[in-house]
Amino acid sequence: MSQVMNKMKVLAVDDNRTNLHILQVFLKKLGHDVILAENGEEAVRRFEADAPDLVLLDIMMPIMDGFEAARRIKGMTRERWTPIIFLSALNRDENLVEGLDAGADDYLTKPINFVVLEAKLRSVQRSLGMQQESIDSLRRVQTISDNVLDTIITVDEKGIIASVNRSAVRTFGWSVSELIGQNVKMLMPESYGSEHENYMARYTAKGLGTVIGAEREVEALHKDGHHFPVTLGISEIILDNKRMFIGVIRDISDRKIAEQKLHENARLLQAYYDQTQNEQHLAMRLMEKQLHRHGLTDERLKYKVIAAESFSGDIVAASRSPEGRFYALLADATGHGLTAAISALPVLAIFYRLARRNHTVRDIILELNQQLKESMPVGRFVAATLVCLDEEARTGEIWVGGTPEAFMFDRWGRTEKVFAPANLPLGIVNNEEMDCQPVNFTWSAESQIVLCSDGLLEARNREGAQFEVAGITNAVANTSPSARFEQIDAALTKHLDGMLATDDVSLMVIDCP
Repeated sequence: MSQVMNKMKVLAVDDNRTNLHILQVFLKKLGHDVILAENGEEAVRRFEADAPDLVLLDIMMPIMDGFEAARRIKGMTRERWTPIIFLSALNRDENLVEGLDAGADDYLTKPINFVVLEAKLRSVQRSLGMQQESIDSLRRVQTISDNVLDTIITVDEKGIIASVNRSAVRTFGWSVSELIGQNVKMLMPESYGSEHENYMARYTAKGLGTVIGAEREVEALHKDGHHFPVTLGISEIILDNKRMFIGVIRDISDRKIAEQKLHENARLLQAYYDQTQNEQHLAMRLMEKQLHRHGLTDERLKYKVIAAESFSGDIVAASRSPEGRFYALLADATGHGLTAAISALPVLAIFYRLARRNHTVRDIILELNQQLKESMPVGRFVAATLVCLDEEARTGEIWVGGTPEAFMFDRWGRTEKVFAPANLPLGIVNNEEMDCQPVNFTWSAESQIVLCSDGLLEARNREGAQFEVAGITNAVANTSPSARFEQIDAALTKHLDGMLATDDVSLMVIDCP
């Protein structure tokens, strides 16, 4: 296999000096020597004087455009293939066709994608390396090519096979003696053979063609009659005043099978992804229906839930009994995401059912704990704070299990009461071992109760500091009751400063009349 040239002499042509400078810096960074020209006429002169390996040619230029420059350069390279790559903002089909007809070997539109350009340069390097080695002599090519895995075949202008390497026998099944002297069409399916003859005639007569120096995928024909995919790269040399063509062929059957398998796996993965997305959307709609109940629109309540993933393991709920008692629940299921959200669903159903029946906080906690203990897997539980207010009597009950402490602030934003998390989360122990007795309390006019999940207190800023209880107390200090929820929310947003919380965050502020 021909050795890739490590360094090329590249003629870069562009009337825009900025573009030319960028090209020069890019090419030198890749290790190439660079020759510069600012119009087509200068490009032809520099090509004749410096004999570059590659030409990067703009189209729209003064004095002489790129099309004419390409035709003249191609006319000067009869014994040596020098690839021309057009770089132009013109991207219509007719521009591409005119460029290829003028003798260009490739076309790259502006603005230039330098990743693609680098890949094209590597491809050109490979082709030039093959050409340079083949120029020395076909005998030397034969000696070297017999020791490579790729198939190498040389043919004359009439398409007659002049030499093959040992790999050709393995690839096509014919012996060397069966191949030498035969038309190369014997290695092609019928459709390719006819096309090949026409192409050879055009190229030999007028030098018209675009496959020289390029690599493409085609079908080949085995001796036993089966077709198989190959990559084919063709280069041209003049040996003893005769034009010869060297084809490098690689059987890519295994690669195609692997690609087909990859495509099939990608299709299956896409189908699985689509199914998962549909299931998640359905789950989202079901969760939305369960979570957004009418009780959450109560004028006494403000709340916010921020999910760390698509689904939140934190839930909030509120309801009023027919007797006028106000119930509020903030719960935090183990983990986050869909599994945590599903774990929290039974809590909602039980809460709303018992709140509508005017049950006590103790009764609700007992029912929640029993249901979760019986249905939740080991290691999964739900932390919760449950509040019930009798607004007429100004008395309330609160039970805190596993969630952070709850706060009651007076009308001036001072901490009036702190309700400590004195109980285990729901679903860990049986009712017999569970302390379900709530804390009774009263309040003064314009007091507020603040509930939150640990995700709010543990939210970290860019320096790694947590929001903590101080974040709440500082936000509500000297703030009117009507603005406290917004103050806490704003303080959290400022604390995160664009960072995402790593756990679900929930906040609930309840007005006590």
